Amino acid sequence: MICDFTIREIIAALFVLGGSVFFVGSAIGMLRLPDFYTRIHASGNSETLGCMLSFIGLMIYEGPTITALKMAIVFTIVFLANPIGSHILGKAAYKSGHKVLTAKDLEKEEDEDADIHH
Repeated sequence: MICDFTIREIIAALFVLGGSVFFVGSAIGMLRLPDFYTRIHASGNSETLGCMLSFIGLMIYEGPTITALKMAIVFTIVFLANPIGSHILGKAAYKSGHKVLTAKDLEKEEDEDADIHH
């Protein structure tokens, strides 16, 4: 069986697959992390890197065209805006009095879980 994929397509697929891994990691972080601030951190960082890898893969696949340039511009905007947006969300939550999870809160939850299981 002969592989009909070019090297460029394989490299592009690897970048898109890498981006997908970070998107899935971001989704898992949003579901599993305990408080608002850690969820912002997981989504902001992972989605930015996932977007970067996915767009690079799509630009490699597309080749040197105007469409690739447009994707680069969109990626640049997302790359700049996503961390700023995450920071603003965190700052607004903190100023509005949203509770910050501390180590003492985690110990308290572990003690409550231990009482339930015995």
